[in-house]
Order: sequence, then C-alpha cells, then structure tokens
Amino acid sequence: MTQTEQEGFLFLSEDEPEQEILHSEYWDVLIVDDDPEIHSVTQLALSGVLFWDKPLRFHHAYSGKEAVEYLSSNHEIAVVLLDVVMETDDAGLCAVKKIRDQLHNHNIRIILRTGQPGYAPEESIIRQYDINDYKTKTELTRSKLVTSLITAIRSFQQLREMAKQSNGLKDVITASKAILGISDIKDFSKAVITQLAEVLGCEPSGVLCGVLDSEDKVSVLGGSLEYSSYFDLGIEQLDNGRIIHQVQQCLTQRAHQQTDHDITFLAPCSGRNAAIYLELHEKLTDSQLQFAEIFLTNVSVGFDNVKLIDRLKDAAYTDSLTGLSNRTDFVEQIGTFAARKGRNHRLYLIDIEKFSDINNGLGQDVGNMLLQAVSSRLQAELPSAQIIARIGADVFAIVIERNVTSPQYINQLLSLPFRAGEHLLPINFSLGICEEEYFDPSGLQTLKTGYIALNLAKSQSQFNYEFYLPEMEEKMTWRLGIIRQLRQDFSEGKLQVWYQPQIDLATKKVIGCEALLRWPTDDGQFISPVVFVPLAEYSGLIVDIGQWVLAQACQQQKELEALGYKIRMAVNVSVPQFRNIDFVKQVKQTIAEHKVEPGFIELEVTESIVMDDPTAVIAVLTELKSLGIEIAIDDFGTGFSSLSYLQKLPLDRIKIDRAFIKDIPNEDAEAIAELIIALGKKMKLHTIAEGIETQAQADYLIKAGCEEAQGFMYSKPLPSRELVQFLQNYLH
Repeated sequence: MTQTEQEGFLFLSEDEPEQEILHSEYWDVLIVDDDPEIHSVTQLALSGVLFWDKPLRFHHAYSGKEAVEYLSSNHEIAVVLLDVVMETDDAGLCAVKKIRDQLHNHNIRIILRTGQPGYAPEESIIRQYDINDYKTKTELTRSKLVTSLITAIRSFQQLREMAKQSNGLKDVITASKAILGISDIKDFSKAVITQLAEVLGCEPSGVLCGVLDSEDKVSVLGGSLEYSSYFDLGIEQLDNGRIIHQVQQCLTQRAHQQTDHDITFLAPCSGRNAAIYLELHEKLTDSQLQFAEIFLTNVSVGFDNVKLIDRLKDAAYTDSLTGLSNRTDFVEQIGTFAARKGRNHRLYLIDIEKFSDINNGLGQDVGNMLLQAVSSRLQAELPSAQIIARIGADVFAIVIERNVTSPQYINQLLSLPFRAGEHLLPINFSLGICEEEYFDPSGLQTLKTGYIALNLAKSQSQFNYEFYLPEMEEKMTWRLGIIRQLRQDFSEGKLQVWYQPQIDLATKKVIGCEALLRWPTDDGQFISPVVFVPLAEYSGLIVDIGQWVLAQACQQQKELEALGYKIRMAVNVSVPQFRNIDFVKQVKQTIAEHKVEPGFIELEVTESIVMDDPTAVIAVLTELKSLGIEIAIDDFGTGFSSLSYLQKLPLDRIKIDRAFIKDIPNEDAEAIAELIIALGKKMKLHTIAEGIETQAQADYLIKAGCEEAQGFMYSKPLPSRELVQFLQNYLH
C-alpha cells in the first residue's frame, strides 16, 4: 500500500462507536451471497473502515438475479463482493455478464468470492468483464479483504472521475479498454506501451518490466517492436544502460522517474510492482501526467488480471495436492503424441489398490501423504518421463519411451513401502498399458484405451498389468452393455429368484433350498449367472441385488412355512457384500422385517471371500453366527484356502463342489470327496454334496457318510410356484 493510500485509509478506534460518527457520503458496497452468515461476517470485518474520510455503507443481495435487479436502480454502488456459486454453479459469473452487458455498468468494481477452492471462473469471463479480484473465502482474512477493497474503491473512484472528464480523458478510457481485454503478458505489455504513448502524445517506444512469477528476477515482460526479442530475459541483458538504471531506480525507490529523454512509471500491483519505461522527445504537461496516472490505475488492474489468469491456468492444469499435471492437462498433452504418429512411447496408468481402505482406515490425511509419496517416487525414479500426471483420486499416468522402462521395472520401483506420516505402507498396484501406436488424437480416447487395459488388469489375477489391444474395446463395450441392461432390468423388477431343493440323504426329506438368481430375457431365454454375476460384482451392483435376493428368500421361507413346510433357505454372499460396512446390519434388519427365525437362513460364502480378508471375514461371520444364522462354505476344495483359517470360521456346513461329484465313480474323485466328508466329520460340520445327477453318485456319497444332497437327480432349480408343487408332490 502506498503512503497516499495509507493516509487515506483509517479504522475507527475501539472507543469511537460507529453510530456516533455522522457522514454525508459513503462508499457503497453490495454484498451478494446466498449465505446470510457471510453477509454478517463480511460487514463485521469491514465495520469501522474509513477511506478518504468516508465510511462504508453496506447493501445486500442473496442471489445473482437479486443483485442485478438491485444494481439496475442503484447507481452509487462502488464495489460488489460477489459469490460465484449461488442459485446455480455460475450464478455469480452470469451476474457479472449482465452487469457489464445489460446494465452497461463498467465503473463498478467486482470482487469474486467462492467457498469452493476447486472452482475457478473461465478466463474469458475475467478477460471480458473486468473482474477486479478473485479469492476463495478461506483466504480472505480481514487484512486481505481490506486490501482488495481499497484497491477496488480506488479503481472505482478513479474510473468515476474519468467518466466525468472531457475529451482528453476519452483517450484514457479507450486506452484502458484496449489493455484490459488482454490475457497474454507479452501482448499486454506491447498494448500498454502503445496506449500510454497515445495518451501522452509521444512515440510508442518503450518496455514494461516486472516480476510475473514467484522468483525475484525482474524481467522484460514486453514492449515495442525493438524490445520484443528481450522477452522473459533479465533487464540486465537489455542493450541500454539508461533503461536498466531507470527501471531499477523506479522499482527500488517505488516512485516514478523522469528525465528530459524518458519517463519510467511505477505501476503498483498486488504483491509485485511493474515499471513502464517510455522514451520522450519533449517534457510532459501536468495534465498529461494526470491522464497517465489514471491510465496506470488500469495498467495495475490489467497486470493483476494477467497474473490472475496465469494462476487460474495453473489451477486448471495442475493437481494441487501433488503438483503434477492433472487430468485436463494430461488429456491435452497426450493428444499431441498421436499427431506425430510415433511408436516409441508408452502410456502407463497406475492404480493404487484398495486406496479407499487407507482413507477410511487411517484417515484422508494419510491417504494424501501416500499420494504425495507415490508422486515423489515416480518423479525421482522416472526423470525421463514426458508426462507424469495424477488423473484420478488414486490413478497416476506416465508417458515415457518404451525402452526406458517396463511393467516389471514399474512394479519393482513401487514394491518398496511408502512413508505416509508415521505409517510405512506396503501398497499393491495395477497397471494399464497402451503403446503409442494406439494413441488417438483425442486425449480422452487415449485415456479410455488405457483404462480398458487397467480394468482388465484389476479383474484378472495372473498379473497386475495388461497391455491394450483393439479387441479389448469391443469386449469392454459388450461388458458395459450387459451391466447397463442388468441395472435397468433389476430396477424394473425383471430379475427372478429360483430355488433348488436340498435333501437329507438318510430320510430323503427336503430340508432346505438354495436361492439362485435368474435373469430372463424378452425372448424367454435366460442369461447365465456365469456371465452376469461377475459383472454385477465388478460394477458393485451385486450389493443391492444380493440384498434383494436375501429378502426374496426370507419371504419365500415364510410363505412355505405358512403352507406347513418349515425349511431353511441358503443364500450366496459375494465379496462386495462383505466389504459393505452395513452388511451385518442389513442382514439382521431383513430377517427381522420378514419375521424369519435366524436358524432357517443360511449364508453361503466361497473360499475366495474368506481369503480376500480372512480376519475381517471371520469377524463378520462370527457376528452373523451369534444371531443364530447358519454359515456354509461353498465350492469347498476349488480355491486356495488355508486350513488354519478354516478351523477359525464359525461354520455349520461344508458344500462339496460339483467338480468332485461329476466324475464319481472314479477313484480320484471318490478320494477327494471322502477327504472332504472326513474333514467335515472331524470338524463336526454337516456336509452337503451339490451336482448329484445319478443314483450311483448318491449311493456312494451315502456310503461315504455325506449327509445332504442337492442336484438334478432330485430337482432342478424351480420358480416359486413350481417349488410349492414340487414339495406337495414330493412329500405326499
């Protein structure tokens, strides 16, 4: 803040109540925000402020529409503190457009504010409609708010005074408009020299110098044609000692410098000042200097806008957490590779497995530190990468020459644990890889191919990486189509639950049924569960479907009980259901809602579910078992389970997979079946064999000691109505 500003800018002392000071004039400030508390806090923060012996007077609007209506009949508003997101996401920006275009109010100063740090206005809005400042509400401390306000009021006052001047000031207005619509710093600097020379009536020969970035180096930012080749160079490299001296003096002394041959104006800007050097052939008049001062106000505003747009570009193209390129920047950069039609680069998409578990279990701060650690390692270990970007919450993208690295090398450099605060985290990754020959001019299309490979890598267990091939896209399109149709048919109630009876081998009585999901098509056929169940699990839809199947099974159990058939219902549970933190609660509520005795509900889990997270699964099953629900392990013997975990599971029943039943009588198949039955007896568990189709298989299993059976020999899966008929015929 300059000395003149400091002298004109005061605060009421604590012993001078605001209501005791009488003023005939005010600076009128319109607060536009849909949050009443923001109005109160802003007014409180600015209470007691005096500028040029005039206090602030506050006006209020609670939407963009209301603000425009208010300004259409109130022409003395100096500054608008305008929220960006109100009744719509761009309500504030729409209000800016109407203020400038419909109300033709170009004097009022507008300070945009937003409570959403990730939201940034289009740079065209700032460029076209002369926005004075853009801040997030969290960064607007009282001092910063006051600083922004004084800059805006000062600009408003001088613009208003300019509007009252005669024809000489029209040149200033024209010149100001000419520079305020420019966002490129080089073009802006050239325009400043041209327009300032027009205002002063001299030749446009000069240069604008200043600091644009965070460095302290004073650089040539642009100027007339003879200085264009010095752009972005330090001023000490200018081949003109007089310019170097005058600019340095101007910035050091923070004051204009004038000689008989030149003048160097100080352009006060937010944070850093700029110096405008202009050659002269005759001395300037006081009136010309006054016009120049007014013009410099707009140079300052324009220069701040250029820097603001530069920051907005950084925000739009940079990931704020890691400092890497973000998805937007990645998509733009990757598109340039396809135009070269090269074949020596490769795209890697790197996905952190179970990242949400880290966020949920250890907290988002730890998750953020992990992302930063991954980013740092990728940058340190892959310095030759053309692009390293964070394109998703837990997904990184790398474009690098194919001979520099490989999937094995990527796995190796990511294999060591990552330090995240006090935690040392070993992390698994999945890699989707796309060769440059498959890059598309559309960056989004290239990204799509990488994700196709990544999704396949995540869904298969042999490797943690997959290379994209064109035929994968057709398969992925088919998969997405199936998922989309499944979601629609489920929402429309087209899915069905059928029931396959389970028999006591000793008494031949029906003791239970397994609830099996069926998906009919419009032509009367059925889509195989082998096809759609894995896709339902992949999409997460299985959580809702599984809960619906349980509810259907409970309802069926009560309906059969009402008919005199009191039998248990076995329902399969998937991995995504177990990962649902509300799973036990939902099971308990469903059983209670249908008033089913818990002992008549059996939940079947596969070995893959147990091995996904043995400790967590055991805890969940133990809680379910405590409710009285029976637990069975399905497809036993086909997975990779550990007997040490098996003995900890709160099981009631082991199901012998049909793979070991279909070959009976056969010595190998018989031996495996006998081992499973013996293991069940040793652990005091019931055994049930599924897939029995012949009497010979049944006789052998009875002899081996198997207790229960399920298969086509007794009954195929039946819809509800046929199940009732089966029970009536079978039991009578």
